[in-house]
Amino acid sequence: MNKNLNPLNWTKKQQIIGGAVAIVLIGVVTTGIVNHANHQAKVRKIEALKNKKIKLCNDRAEKARKLEKANAADSKKLLDIAEKTPTDKNIKLAEDSILKVKNAEVKKAFDNQVVGIKNRVKLENEAKTAVSNYQKDAMNQNKYKTAQQAISKLTSSYSKGLKDSLNKQLATSKKQYDDATKAQQAKSASDSKAKTADTNKQQSDSTEATNGNSNSNSNNANVASNTQNTANNDVASSSNSYGGGSQNNYSQGGSNTSQNNTNSGSSNQGQGDSGQNNSNTNTNTGGNGSNTNNNGSNGGNNNNNQPQTRYVGWVSVDGVRRYSQTFNTLGEAQSYVDATVNSAEVIKLGFEHSIRYGVEPA
Repeated sequence: MNKNLNPLNWTKKQQIIGGAVAIVLIGVVTTGIVNHANHQAKVRKIEALKNKKIKLCNDRAEKARKLEKANAADSKKLLDIAEKTPTDKNIKLAEDSILKVKNAEVKKAFDNQVVGIKNRVKLENEAKTAVSNYQKDAMNQNKYKTAQQAISKLTSSYSKGLKDSLNKQLATSKKQYDDATKAQQAKSASDSKAKTADTNKQQSDSTEATNGNSNSNSNNANVASNTQNTANNDVASSSNSYGGGSQNNYSQGGSNTSQNNTNSGSSNQGQGDSGQNNSNTNTNTGGNGSNTNNNGSNGGNNNNNQPQTRYVGWVSVDGVRRYSQTFNTLGEAQSYVDATVNSAEVIKLGFEHSIRYGVEPA
């Protein structure tokens, strides 16, 4: 071993220097140890802070995830309510809840659902309006087609109940239109038949009037003939009754007794279809025979005044006649029934009540 390295062989000066060096070395070592310990402590502290921050972030993320889930659930619930009952209030609540949703994809899906609800409400309102317009004017086939098209656009499952109801209302109004059309056709046919019958009657009356004038002329001729026969008989009577002169007393053979001339004049039994009944009889009884002239019976006009038939037009609600009125003609009564059945009041009653109508003699 080198003697210079052994502290015991050092001089005092070397020992002092060596001691100082040793102290310095010890200080350095101590400082290093302390510094290392402090560094380790700092590292552990930083690690702890890091872990705490990570945990805090994780907690916040979990909280945000739970909140997002809750907001989405609330929005879904409010959207379901708006689908079933699409009032303005329910739709507004759903829209406000969607604003709290942060997930872009979920938010977009919810927004599209709101748009769908609004479009469905628009189509439903259009269908309701179209059906209402047709109910007010059931004779308008263009409005009927418009209502049909509007109802066909209700394809959402949420619109099924409304669609069925509107179809039922449309069918009811269409049936009323069909019934009114049939009644109008029947009325037109009846009017045409009545007009034909009236024309035939007028022609018949004209023919009978002509025949009546002809019979009257014939009767006048018979009267004139009877008058002539009477005059002839009177002359014959006066010429066959006389006495001879004083030198030749004799009597004319045979005798012409008085003339019997009976003329039963025309007997008119009214102006009805049976016509005039005229009977002329001329009887001439004389010594030379008898002459009988019978002028036959001619049918004239016999018109018995018949009572006028009146008609009642009626409309009943659930079997009770609520509307009725009496008219002089069938056409007037039928027109009244048509107008009443197609009125807005009766059409509205038809949705909940049984409507019947008709025309009958008063």
